[in-house]
Amino acid sequence: MLALVVVLLVVAQLLLPGIAARRLRDRLGRSGRVISVSVSAFPAIELLWHRAGTVDVRLASYRSGTPMGLGHVLDETADAGSVNATIDRLDTGLITLRNVTLRKRGDVLSGRATLTDADLRAALPAGLSVEPVASGDGELVLQGSALGLTADATLSAHDGALQIAPDVPFIGGLLTLTLFRDTRVDVEGVGASLVPGGYSMSARARLR
Repeated sequence: MLALVVVLLVVAQLLLPGIAARRLRDRLGRSGRVISVSVSAFPAIELLWHRAGTVDVRLASYRSGTPMGLGHVLDETADAGSVNATIDRLDTGLITLRNVTLRKRGDVLSGRATLTDADLRAALPAGLSVEPVASGDGELVLQGSALGLTADATLSAHDGALQIAPDVPFIGGLLTLTLFRDTRVDVEGVGASLVPGGYSMSARARLR
C-alpha cells in the first residue's frame, strides 16, 4: 500500500505541473499570443487545489479588454508563492503598454511597463495632450493641455483604489474619479520616470 502511494505521488510530480501549465496556456491563448508557460510545485499534488510554488508566463501580446481579462485568467495562480509574467505588448482596451512585467511574491504585487509617446498620443482625443511631470511617495502628477489651457491632476492610491483628482484648490476632491477598484487588491502606489521615447510606469499593490 505504501509503495502504491509513493508511485502515485511520483506520477503526480511528473504529470501535474505540465497539465497545469497547458491549462493556463490554453486560457491565455484565447486573448493573446503565448511564448511559454511553466508551473512548478512540490509536492505537485498541491496543484489539485491550485497551489503552485512558481508560475512563469511569457506572452508576445495580450488584449486584456476582452471578457477573458489577464487578471481573471491569473486568478487561478493566486495561491502561488511566486508569479512572474512578461508581456511584450499589452492592449488594455484604453491604452497600449509595452515591455510589461508583473510580479507576485506572497501577497505583494508589482508591475512595470513602458508607455511610448506614440501610444499615449494614439489613446487621447485629438487636441488633448497628457504627460507625467512628477512622481514621488506613490503618487504621479499628470499635466494635461487642451485648447490653450493647462491643468495638473494627481494619480494616487486611496483606500486600496486608484484615483485621479485635479489639482484645484478646495474643489479638487469633489472631482475625484476612481480609475481602478478591486475587492481583492489594495493598490499602494504608482510612479513614472522618463525613458527614451516615452515613460517607464510602475505600480505596487497587495492582495487582501
